[in-house]
Amino acid sequence: MSGVAAILDRMRGDDHLHAPLYMRLQRAIEEALASGSMAPGEALPSERDLANLTDVSRVTVRKAVRDLVERGVLVQRQGSGTFVAPRVERVEQQLSRLTSFSEDMARRGLTSRSVWLDRGVYPALPSEVMALGLRGDEKVARLSRLRIAGDTPLAIERAVISATILPAPRDVLSSLYAVLDQTGHRPVRAVQRIAAVNLGEEDARLLGVVTGSASLSIERISYLASGRAIELTRSIYRGDAYDFVAELSWGAPREGIK
Repeated sequence: MSGVAAILDRMRGDDHLHAPLYMRLQRAIEEALASGSMAPGEALPSERDLANLTDVSRVTVRKAVRDLVERGVLVQRQGSGTFVAPRVERVEQQLSRLTSFSEDMARRGLTSRSVWLDRGVYPALPSEVMALGLRGDEKVARLSRLRIAGDTPLAIERAVISATILPAPRDVLSSLYAVLDQTGHRPVRAVQRIAAVNLGEEDARLLGVVTGSASLSIERISYLASGRAIELTRSIYRGDAYDFVAELSWGAPREGIK
């Protein structure tokens, strides 16, 4: 059954006849995609054609499609139309391991690369001075890049390190931790804080998703064996592509508690 025929069939067979028309159309499109009747990258009929075929108004079609675009089910390309969003293979990362993105992807057999957004030395911001225990007049190396696995942009990573440790950030060609390892400054532990946020316009553009899409914001402070804070990294991960997994274990039971 073709994609359009599947949508029409599901509209006719919808049991929720009292639901708003745009919700019924949304559900019909989603069910057609779930059944495999429409493949990733396949184009939907134009707004006008879809309205004529389903016998609903163009306003209804526009709302149904807009909501699906915002949820990442469909994508719109300027001047080209509306398409089924490509499938994104989800990536799991263990929270118990302190590894770089490059190392993590290599361990999974995935090809990774970065697009550098910034590599330079700047005066430290007050928040960076506090996090890294710097003097107020110290400078920091900032490294910002878009992290890509295969052809999928997965994360935006913005790392900050004291310029006394990394005076030439352009020496980092791939793995930051590999460069720090060479100078004896590779971190051995880290504290991470994870929060759910909606992507702003610029980050959404870089990650190839719609503004407002769900994402994971991660702030990490990494430490040397001496206890010195060495790295402050703020990263944004695509919510539709990344899962963080933590293994938990019971602590020793306290006396008298079963």
